[in-house]
Amino acid sequence: MLSIDRLDAKLLAALTNDARVGIGELASMLGIARNTVQARLRRLTETKVLRGYRPDIDLAAVGIAVQAFVALEVRQNELSAIARMLGDFPEVLEVHATTGREDLLVRVATSSQADLQRLVEDIVSLGGVMHSSTTLALTTPLPYRVQPLLEAMTERAGWGRATPAPEI
Repeated sequence: MLSIDRLDAKLLAALTNDARVGIGELASMLGIARNTVQARLRRLTETKVLRGYRPDIDLAAVGIAVQAFVALEVRQNELSAIARMLGDFPEVLEVHATTGREDLLVRVATSSQADLQRLVEDIVSLGGVMHSSTTLALTTPLPYRVQPLLEAMTERAGWGRATPAPEI
């Protein structure tokens, strides 16, 4: 597990705000050398903390207005196979293995409620799916984020190798 400090958190925050920002601009924004930015980005990428630079796409703007969560109860020992099969559906955005009655939580997106119904019917017809429960997402008042957690976690971590963590 890689330990990150406040500088790493600020670098990740800058990239979260604009993944296309250049090395020179990052260095200027953070008040550090370009080589430091490059070394930090290389380390964060090589250790898979930073897994890529992705655009933030508004699905509704491209006509995919319905999002839902489909909770699936599956036969024991078939979870991995079903998760792989779910990857074949382009409407499946992500799959989480969970605890409780349902074994998988599947986030999906479709153009209409009728398309959602067809998708759910296709999913529940997969061998090994025993029960499903679908919840429509009306809005997303708080989208996925990690920056507040990183900032809280690194609050006392110092700023780079040359600056020690603040005294408590």
